Amino acid sequence: MSKVLIIEDETSIAELEKDYMELSGFEVDSVADGEEGLKKALEEDYDLIVLDLMLPGMDGFDVCKQIRDEKNVPIIIVSARKEEIDKIRGLGLGADDYMTKPFSPSELVARAKAHMARYERLVSSSQEKNKVIEIRGLKIDTTARRVWIRGEEKNFTTKEFDLLVFLASHPNHVYTKDELFREIWGMESVGDIATVTVHIKKIREKIEADSSNPQYIETIWGVGYRFQA
Repeated sequence: MSKVLIIEDETSIAELEKDYMELSGFEVDSVADGEEGLKKALEEDYDLIVLDLMLPGMDGFDVCKQIRDEKNVPIIIVSARKEEIDKIRGLGLGADDYMTKPFSPSELVARAKAHMARYERLVSSSQEKNKVIEIRGLKIDTTARRVWIRGEEKNFTTKEFDLLVFLASHPNHVYTKDELFREIWGMESVGDIATVTVHIKKIREKIEADSSNPQYIETIWGVGYRFQA
């Protein structure tokens, strides 16, 4: 069930919005204060936010800006302020739509459904395009070939990245140096397989908090290496 947050200090309007949203199958939370609304929006997961501009505690413009700085969620502003400059400002701060009061509750529901559907398509499209591996603070975007460890991006050479992705894609599997050499360098192990050891060392220096006590790539003495999931 989709979840909606209404931030509106006029009780009659908040109740009207809530009733129509719930009749349409949404789970709805409603708050009447800007600061409380911002706190709730940032701490909980919502599929859509309906936001008034003239609020006690913090105005809707500031609420909109701070939500958009932190989260990618559809925001519909519903306000009595009809001036074009207010609409431009609200949309410029990241709102997806702007409706003026008085408004049609059924139109609000229709717009809410349309924005949620659009966001869902965008998220699905993004997930299809970029395959991301995330394990205990390590994030690997295999499509963009980028790596972050505890939020900090690290630079990898082509072979370092390929080796990391291969191991992370096959967690808890032990591979010999020969197997890794063939997999990443694409040759039978007639070359210098010590290069595998060198690359593992460089990878550990970039992703391990303590490379002498690795938490991701484990050495299995006498055999090879294993990525710990």
